[in-house]
Amino acid sequence: MEHHQEIHTAECTYTCDVCNRIFSNKSSLKVHQRVHTGERPCRCDVCNKAFSHTSSLKVHQRVHTGERPYRCDVCNKTFSNTCSLKVHQHLLNGERPYRCDMCNKTFSNRSNLKVHQSLHTGERPYCCDVCNRTFAQTRNLKLHQSVHTG
Repeated sequence: MEHHQEIHTAECTYTCDVCNRIFSNKSSLKVHQRVHTGERPCRCDVCNKAFSHTSSLKVHQRVHTGERPYRCDVCNKTFSNTCSLKVHQHLLNGERPYRCDMCNKTFSNRSNLKVHQSLHTGERPYCCDVCNRTFAQTRNLKLHQSVHTG
């Protein structure tokens, strides 16, 4: 009950110590911090791929089922998630709505903008738990970790 009531207080009192993002409850902060730690407790029972959020796992599982519930109104192409549909629509329209504040370079999706911005900030929030080497992107951390696991 207390956890639920925090949603209604509108007091954002939980701050991520890595990126300063603010959350209204402790559990949301804890789930968010998986982005920085690389923790992935949700596993696909088909291919054993790991995810940090159950919602990401559910979207991934569409790979195995072939489910593509999102359809482009222009060309009828289907997608497994809304983000892919939005990126597709931006590309169709020649739109690049995400702009870097530092250099004005534009991007068709937010994740590419975030990756680009790390070049300006030097932020490397993903850390290897074996050798403490840091990375700007989770995919680079994952590639690096194979050095330790073989």
